[in-house]
Amino acid sequence: MPTPAPDESAYRAVQELARATPWLHGAGVAVAVYGVVVFAALALWALVAARRGSDRALAAAGWAALGTVVAVAVNQPLGALAGEPRPYLTHPGALLLVPRTSDVSFPSDHATMAGAMAVGLLLAAPRIGRWAVGAALVLAFARVYVGAHYPQDVVAGLVLGAAVSGVGWLLLREPLTALAGWLRDRPGVRRVFTGGLEGRTPVAG
Repeated sequence: MPTPAPDESAYRAVQELARATPWLHGAGVAVAVYGVVVFAALALWALVAARRGSDRALAAAGWAALGTVVAVAVNQPLGALAGEPRPYLTHPGALLLVPRTSDVSFPSDHATMAGAMAVGLLLAAPRIGRWAVGAALVLAFARVYVGAHYPQDVVAGLVLGAAVSGVGWLLLREPLTALAGWLRDRPGVRRVFTGGLEGRTPVAG
């Protein structure tokens, strides 16, 4: 009998874990489906905190959200090219705790979003970013636990999202910082971006 590929073995191991822990199914589904709400809350937290910081901090907080959108957009053609079917389509009898979808499995959109947001928040606010990293790992595991993905799908998504967010910030941080400063100086949006504060911390260096 041939030895299963590492990813196949990992998928089977998580399937066995899910079958053995029915008491965790509700929590697993909640994280897998609604975990994105946690990232939205963390992003909002970082943006509110950044209003009192430098233009660079505000730009980084904005990029955490924008970079996530870019990462998920980049993931769409990659998924179409890979064309990997969902595991429940190729494994009859697989445990599936969430509704079936017709889209492809690799890379995971949820994991891509989580990886991008985690790195973006680490850049914007390390304390908040550490929470995001933990949430990203939990969400990625949950997507496999509920039967929606193979392990390789979420690993690829995390890496892709992190790479797009990190590289994008390196390339765009200067124009984004300038944009943040320009927006802060517009009378119509100053209150939104400063929380009513007229001053701001200058960019170091």
